[in-house]
Amino acid sequence: MSSVIHTTCDRPAETSGIKTPHAAWVLTATILASSLAFIDGSVVNVGLPAIRASFAAGAGDLQWVINAYLLPLSALLLLGGAAGDRFGRRRLLVIGTIVFAIASLGCALAPSLPWLLAMRGLQGLGAALLMPNSLAILGASFSGEARGRAIGTWAAMGAVAGAIGPVLGGWLIDTTGWRAIFLLNLPLAAAAIVLALAFVREPAREEKPQALDWLGGVLATLALGALTWGLTIGSGPAGWTPSAVVAVALGAVLSGAFLWVEHHRGDRAMAPLALFGSPSFIGLTILTLLLYGALGGLLTLVPYVLMEAGGYSGTAAGAALLPFPLILAVTSPIMGGLAGRIGSRLPLTIGPMVVAVGFLLTLRITAEGDYWTTVLPAILVIAIGMAGAVAPLTNAVLTSVNDRHTGAASGLNSAVARTGGLIATALLGAVLAASGAELIGGFRVAAVVCAVASVIAGLCAFLLVGRKSASVA
Repeated sequence: MSSVIHTTCDRPAETSGIKTPHAAWVLTATILASSLAFIDGSVVNVGLPAIRASFAAGAGDLQWVINAYLLPLSALLLLGGAAGDRFGRRRLLVIGTIVFAIASLGCALAPSLPWLLAMRGLQGLGAALLMPNSLAILGASFSGEARGRAIGTWAAMGAVAGAIGPVLGGWLIDTTGWRAIFLLNLPLAAAAIVLALAFVREPAREEKPQALDWLGGVLATLALGALTWGLTIGSGPAGWTPSAVVAVALGAVLSGAFLWVEHHRGDRAMAPLALFGSPSFIGLTILTLLLYGALGGLLTLVPYVLMEAGGYSGTAAGAALLPFPLILAVTSPIMGGLAGRIGSRLPLTIGPMVVAVGFLLTLRITAEGDYWTTVLPAILVIAIGMAGAVAPLTNAVLTSVNDRHTGAASGLNSAVARTGGLIATALLGAVLAASGAELIGGFRVAAVVCAVASVIAGLCAFLLVGRKSASVA
């Protein structure tokens, strides 16, 4: 009798694409947890000038304020997704959120720059655990068009958090100091933990989980660390010294070793190379690297240029980017649902092309330029283009693999996105070290490079991404 009742009650949920009870609370928990990473990235960009003044930091130090977070996040997202598949996605989501909260408090209390960088690295570790499992929980809780809407809502609320964060963070920097921006994470973390423990449920496992790929995780971290170190030195005032060249070469060798290990581990790898068995998944990966790398460079440079060259306050610089996440918040649910119905190829082709136009519009930004006629039009166009890509990209990645690989696939895609931002930030040394007219000139060169990367991303979608993603067994 009970089994009949269970089947009858579950049928509407399955038909609607909702595969878990308390779906709204599950969605809320994942949004709050992932918002920690969204807020932290955008707020810290606004705080760079204040942090530089507080610790008498140079351009390379500012790059590491960002990359100390992005490095473990990029390298360990893969391991975080695989760990969720093995030990439970809810457990890893909660642990990652706790680590992130502790590290945020450590950043707020940092007595020196090395301490701040260490805590930023710990934040990256926490984010590497919570981010892929947040998305994997959504993938397991919804299906079909409902999954697209849930992902769109997840992206939209992350955008809202990203919108509020810089404005509130800029105000805190202007009135209290940069340390207060890290305290914004604590109430969000507490709420996410409570909701996850109360409402997120782990699905029954049909197979015994595999051992974690620790060797792959170590090699990925060392490879990205060497590449980041070398690119940071090479792009800075010192230029391409022998140590910079050696670091990049070492990073390339370690990357090759990582791929060799992952190939030999097969389906037991944290980044199974079988995921790249279809041109569609290859196209999604290249698109993610290029588009999010370009976006990461923009979100770092625009507020910095506005404050350093344009004389904006922290609050004004944070508010300058406000239209970007607001447009994403309004349109992402719509685009997520649309991608669930028609596929992702068309929006993923058009979106990056529109983003490229927006980057070219940033060439009109000058130290004396008016916000409403120079900055705002560029931000609006970039936002519209990204709105066509964010939710469809996430939906395409999750639907390209079976449920057993959703953690690994979401971890890989998130890692690629953060790696794009990591590389972009490492290449900004010359721009961050400049001032006056040289700063504007360097910013324009970066904008053109970002536009070209966005065009290539759109072409990858058009040539490689199928209207229906291939399934990876």
